[in-house]
Amino acid sequence: MSTDLFAPYQLGPFTLQNRFVMAPMTRNRAGEGTAPTALNAEYYAQRAGAGLIITEGTQPSAVGQGYPNTPGLHTDAQVAGWRLVADAVHARGGVVFAQLMHAGRIGHTSITGQRSVAPSPVTTAGEVFTPEGMQPFEEPRELATDELPGVVGEFVDAARRAREAGLDGVELHAANGYLLHQFLADNTNVRTDAYGGSPANRARFVVEVATAVAEAIGAERVGIRVSPGGVFNDIAETETEATYAALVEGLDPLRLAYLHITEGPETSFGEAIAKQFTGVVIASTGFTGASTLEAAQHAVDSGHGDLFAIGRDFLANPDLVERLRVGAPLNEQRQDLFYGGGAEGYTDYPRLSA
Repeated sequence: MSTDLFAPYQLGPFTLQNRFVMAPMTRNRAGEGTAPTALNAEYYAQRAGAGLIITEGTQPSAVGQGYPNTPGLHTDAQVAGWRLVADAVHARGGVVFAQLMHAGRIGHTSITGQRSVAPSPVTTAGEVFTPEGMQPFEEPRELATDELPGVVGEFVDAARRAREAGLDGVELHAANGYLLHQFLADNTNVRTDAYGGSPANRARFVVEVATAVAEAIGAERVGIRVSPGGVFNDIAETETEATYAALVEGLDPLRLAYLHITEGPETSFGEAIAKQFTGVVIASTGFTGASTLEAAQHAVDSGHGDLFAIGRDFLANPDLVERLRVGAPLNEQRQDLFYGGGAEGYTDYPRLSA
């Protein structure tokens, strides 16, 4: 018998309206001081019909910013901006977690005014989008061992600020080639201290961040996203299975809110990880397959996930869950307006009622 994806689901202390998750997606529309604005609050409130909203990647520190106009959670002004978002989503009955994303080596001095940091001084191949246009990535500065507790502290501070803003929880972004993923991957982590050299050592920093954040705001309010086998942002893993087995072994006792797995191209590690993790799993096809109702139904019915995350269709359809429920056609995505700009291509997509 198929699971009813549109029925309420209990995620720890949160009663979700359904099993659909709005995936985290960068929109580059933060305001002054990289603080969310009323426009951002409107955008998220429009999509409060999702069972769970995971916000766009949000830097826990100034040096953690990877792209122009992405929001932060390290100043009082940013907290005030996120309070607008939280209040607007809650007014429509939604649940919202902020994704904490430290970009690590995926950044540029023209964005932050600081040299990017990473587990090792390994330069990303290719170019990064900056206020001056596309520029080659720069070699990051290796984080010293004694600096790592400070970075953990930045995640903890951001999580506390998220709660101060009224957001329901946070998702730690350990996927897609950003800082936490850079510690996991052996092409970006060539350290010789206790945080490199073996799968268990490469997983150590991520587990320490998750442990500290869970202790600070409650494990039931902390999720984590991984992309085993993913290659985005010049990532290459040669010990994927062992690395993620070690990671889940460290995470599982924490009893986090969920593990969010987005599959890498031509990989099937997610299924094994989902079986190893004893808590709630959010399944996502990422860029490797269609995020359709049929895909969601298969993922949940087959045990690959308890919830199902959808990305770009949530951008173009503020009432996506209702459209899926009644079988209505979806709005056409305006991909040229995904990143940056104002209300156009952001809050002006029509609802069925229109």
